[in-house]
Amino acid sequence: MSSSGVWARRQSSSSELCRQGAEDSMLRVWGRNASINVQKVMWAIAELGLAHERIDAGGSFGGLDGPEYGARNPNRRIPTLEDGDVVLWESNVIVRYLYAKHGPRRTLEQGYAAEKWMDWTTSTAAAPITTIFWQLIRTPAEKRDVAAVELALKQAGDIFKVADDALASQPYLSGGDFGMGDIPFGAFANRWYQLPIERPAHANLGRYYERLKARPAYRQHVMIPLT
Repeated sequence: MSSSGVWARRQSSSSELCRQGAEDSMLRVWGRNASINVQKVMWAIAELGLAHERIDAGGSFGGLDGPEYGARNPNRRIPTLEDGDVVLWESNVIVRYLYAKHGPRRTLEQGYAAEKWMDWTTSTAAAPITTIFWQLIRTPAEKRDVAAVELALKQAGDIFKVADDALASQPYLSGGDFGMGDIPFGAFANRWYQLPIERPAHANLGRYYERLKARPAYRQHVMIPLT
């Protein structure tokens, strides 16, 4: 798509457009559903049951180079959220905003106990999974960096053990109940389990993944084929 500001819009449907009533403002999200960062936002929106519209942008859809999008997101990346006069980018920030505005009340301690896992996912867990994903899914076999994949697999195994250990004493990273702290890591956990690799036997993590798979919003917005 050109950068003319004409967007490819998803058709509203019961799976993409949840209506709570005329008093709720319509959230708009720019980004394609194959993006893991867009998946985080859409998963949060679905968990919270919010009326929304997703607008395909980025990748083969284009639309990030024009002035209309640049005015919303100077980084020209996805996702971008528009909630009335509020415009946000950075997926974890958007998830935090949505839960602060629409999620269940949490104490200060509960909130930060969840948030630490969000930042940990971005700073620590994301990089090796992203390397494996790009090498095995988006790079032709003859061009893959085998050494980079092997190193990333070792790093990811060690990193995911940190989550596995935490999940020995609680069902979710957010604590006793599912919450925003599970969303970034849960998105990467799905890639960990979908990638064609051999994984260490992290029993607690495996049970955690099964709990996530039981959530309709996770199945709809995260457990889609890797492309």
